[in-house]
Amino acid sequence: MRKLLLLVFVLLYTLGVSAQNAPATIQGIVTDSKNTPVSMVTVAIEGTDKGTHTDASGYYQLNNITSGTYVLRVGGVGYNTIRKEVSLADNQILKLDINISASQHTLNEVIVSASRSVEALDETPASVHVLDSRTVQLQTQINSNISNILAATVPGLALQSNSTSNVGQTLRGRNVLIMVDGIPQSTPLRNGSRDVRTIDPAAIERVEVVKGATAVYGNGADGGLINYITKQPNTDKPFSAYTSVAGTGMLFNSKNTLGGRISQQFSGKIKGFDYVASGTYEKTGVLKDGEGLVISPLYGLGETKMYNGFSKLGYNINDNHRVEAMYNYFGSLQDTEYVLQNGKYGETPSIGVKGEVKGIEEGTRYNHNAQLRYTGKNLFLNSTVDVSAYMQNFYTVYGWTTYFKDGGQSTILSDKKGLRVNLNTPFQINNDIKAQLTYGVDYMNDVTSQPLVDGRTWVPEMDLHNLAPYAQLQLNLYNDFIFKAGYRYDNVKISVDDFQQLVLASGAGGDYVNGGTLKFDANTYNFGLRYAGIQAFKPFISYSQGFSMIDVGRYVRGAKEDYISQMNLEPVIVNNYEAGFHSKLGKFAFSGAYFVSTSKLGANLKANDEGTYSIERAPERIEGFEALVDFFVTSKLTIGANAAYSEGKIDFDDNGEYFDDADRYLNSTRIPPVKVTSYINIKPIAKLNINLQHIYSGERDRFEPNAKGNYVSGEGPIKSFNVFNLASTYQATEKLNLNLGIENLLNESYYLPQAYWYGRNDYFTRANGARFQLGASYKW
Repeated sequence: MRKLLLLVFVLLYTLGVSAQNAPATIQGIVTDSKNTPVSMVTVAIEGTDKGTHTDASGYYQLNNITSGTYVLRVGGVGYNTIRKEVSLADNQILKLDINISASQHTLNEVIVSASRSVEALDETPASVHVLDSRTVQLQTQINSNISNILAATVPGLALQSNSTSNVGQTLRGRNVLIMVDGIPQSTPLRNGSRDVRTIDPAAIERVEVVKGATAVYGNGADGGLINYITKQPNTDKPFSAYTSVAGTGMLFNSKNTLGGRISQQFSGKIKGFDYVASGTYEKTGVLKDGEGLVISPLYGLGETKMYNGFSKLGYNINDNHRVEAMYNYFGSLQDTEYVLQNGKYGETPSIGVKGEVKGIEEGTRYNHNAQLRYTGKNLFLNSTVDVSAYMQNFYTVYGWTTYFKDGGQSTILSDKKGLRVNLNTPFQINNDIKAQLTYGVDYMNDVTSQPLVDGRTWVPEMDLHNLAPYAQLQLNLYNDFIFKAGYRYDNVKISVDDFQQLVLASGAGGDYVNGGTLKFDANTYNFGLRYAGIQAFKPFISYSQGFSMIDVGRYVRGAKEDYISQMNLEPVIVNNYEAGFHSKLGKFAFSGAYFVSTSKLGANLKANDEGTYSIERAPERIEGFEALVDFFVTSKLTIGANAAYSEGKIDFDDNGEYFDDADRYLNSTRIPPVKVTSYINIKPIAKLNINLQHIYSGERDRFEPNAKGNYVSGEGPIKSFNVFNLASTYQATEKLNLNLGIENLLNESYYLPQAYWYGRNDYFTRANGARFQLGASYKW
């Protein structure tokens, strides 16, 4: 007891002494080689969570720093990272101006999604791709659908379907977990493939894509995760605003195709409060293909109304404590007079014709996201803590179909609530080894169901509870090596009530299923090592695991078993092995990675000849590579390209081999064809920026037709295509920009991969023809 009291006394005394020590401050201006102030670069103290961005005048300030010797890191998109050692005394105000050189590559971007702590992109032992705000804004000028933006810029992510659905838009051939500020958008209990398009890009600051299996945020990221980081407030002044308007339409055959988009943002800081709020509305006209035919309205993006409202309010209690609240609403509804007219698969496209639309409007009625967050700094052992409570409420309606007895429309309802507690404690083992430990616990409750609009139950409520403690260690060895290792334990429980399966038009269904509770544990590990000593070659190796539940709802709604407890619903544990590098040589920037992804159990969705689906549970193996290159020719000319290839097979006889007669390829709902994107960025004059983008999608033909001469879903032969996009901006004044974007600049008549691999007449639809977006933006 005396020892315990002594320990408490020492701890309280230490905290008291620390409170009496006056903190130090570092401040200064960051400039480039021409001594011009540089805004929005990151200034951070390594080994701590202290960091900030320079304002419009290049000014930065770091407050409340305890005395000692630190390494100050300065860098950002377009600039080389530099490090300076600084020594601080109590109550010292260190004025430190910094000059940085331009590099124009993005490898120094600071990220948080890969390990739930702040780190530099080119020092992370994993494949991470970041879309900064400039990239998001540029791509929005071409097409404001976030699915298109991601597909056009992220290697390894499959192309979109030009619809509200993201079926087949996998990452490295596996599921991708979609998040908004760490809030999961995916509905893995009943995967409705509506999670990518759940926020408008006007509310997004940047997008962080972590590739390869990861369990850092839990279930559903066996291929990786995509985290939409929402807008940050402008703290330079009490009030600022940004207005953007645009008109859209088809460049040719423009009748009934005109639409519009408007977005308004407000931001500022008043005393301890900072805020940002925005609202966006977009209405699209009829979409047409390269031949002027109306594109099928089946889950289409034509004649839709999109609404997005976003707000974030923060309050700095003091330099060490902050609370923040965020809310985002997204909704998208289709209001059309067109109905589907089937074409003939492989010959003529399915199109839209005027007709009677059955049922209610298809689309996402609402997607509410809210989060309350507290961050604390300089706590015990110089630790930081991040506590967030969140909710997501999602409701989407699908189109009317004759699949059910007497027809009907299905919906997906999902209600998530969660709590995350994340701590980070830095420490130093010796002069050559610095470390930090990130640890905490996650809790989530997810209630998902799939009823019909008329009240019939297709998938009953599935009630999931997930509790997961985790820990991640990072070691910085001899300044040049970064080693990471981590572990996460997920305890999952899913409860399903008794229910009767829905009767289908074919007469199937109507069976009674006895409910029950499924319980399972998932232990996942990761480790990685990167060498970051020289810019010319920064290699890494990594091993990471992720877990993903199979589509429970799809299974139970057609299961043959009478009891939930009899069903084979064991989750998939994925192992991701990877080697890659980042490199910068003069005006060239390179990065590349080779990966192998394996799982002892699969969850491949297999279409049967009669049109039903089953889930294949055999072992799977996927491998592939990704490569990127940028060449900064001059300050006015940049060119670049990236490529991604993957292939996967199923080991049906479970003998550890993937080339036996019994084995076969994974279908194209999982594995996309090769994708190559390239660009050229030109600044002919100071105020004009022109970006020309080329996308090539290759062929994939791995399957034979069935006995009837047809292809089952996912196995149709995919043909290649080329398409060019244009985005340009002219800065008319300091505050006014004029923008022009053209999707499919050459007005090609082509089909996206989904149109081919579905192998069906109704889904054989062309992509958009030449479509323009002409607008203006104003800062005031």
